[in-house]
Amino acid sequence: MNWHDVTDLAGSILLFAGAAVCLTGVIGMLRLPDVLTRSHAATNPQTLGMLLIVAGVALRLRSGVDLGTLALVAFFQLLTSAVAAHLVARAAYRTGQVGEVALLRDELASARDRS
Repeated sequence: MNWHDVTDLAGSILLFAGAAVCLTGVIGMLRLPDVLTRSHAATNPQTLGMLLIVAGVALRLRSGVDLGTLALVAFFQLLTSAVAAHLVARAAYRTGQVGEVALLRDELASARDRS
């Protein structure tokens, strides 16, 4: 077994692992009860799954231009998924879709009451 066969096998394993993690995120988005837990399922497993997929593709492609593009994809995914989850949770809180029971501590209640 030569070096390319080993990296192709590792890349394939990472691709399947990333797809499985993304699948668990999708199942979580469908089955979880409220906006906050769904946003957690939409961002954390999806980000990990996407990073595993990018690593698997990087092992399969092995080109400098492709690796640079994949690094940019991973960077922007890490940057935007957290911001998107924050904005979705904030919009849900401001529109009243987050109930009092869902929060352990409501640190924004005093700021909301003042405005």
